[in-house]
Amino acid sequence: MQLTRFSDYGLRVMMYLATHPEQRVSAGEIASAYSISTGHVAKVVHLLAAEGFVETRRGRDGGIELARSAGSIGLGELLRATELGAPLVECFDRDTNACPVAGACGLERSLHRAQRAFFASLDESTLADVVRTPKDFISALSLSRQSSRASQSRRTMLPRRSGPKS
Repeated sequence: MQLTRFSDYGLRVMMYLATHPEQRVSAGEIASAYSISTGHVAKVVHLLAAEGFVETRRGRDGGIELARSAGSIGLGELLRATELGAPLVECFDRDTNACPVAGACGLERSLHRAQRAFFASLDESTLADVVRTPKDFISALSLSRQSSRASQSRRTMLPRRSGPKS
């Protein structure tokens, strides 16, 4: 099973917020922490707010924060919201299904069962479970950013090769 990039970013946003309880953070801060586009983060945050996972506030004291405790947010619930009903395979979408063997093969039933098991397994974990040690999580993000910046610095400091000599 593969999650959409939107869901991946949704999980990252939620984990970041879970490691920063008691404070509002900006979309830019989250985007910077993960080296992803602020626009992508804003789209994810918009959906998360509409689904009641986060609260947003505009203005000088604005930002994003969890709408409820990390321990009360199930991973299955979160991913069901961010996957937006994207069908696992074509035959799951009755409106656009063009599979010539739909209904004649057993794959659909097996995949439905697997998908239910996948979400049932995720329903056993909460956001708090995946950020058990917020300090370690924040430290790992910090180290990743430092490594990324150092790598970028090395690339920009490398001498540029000129074209072939004639």
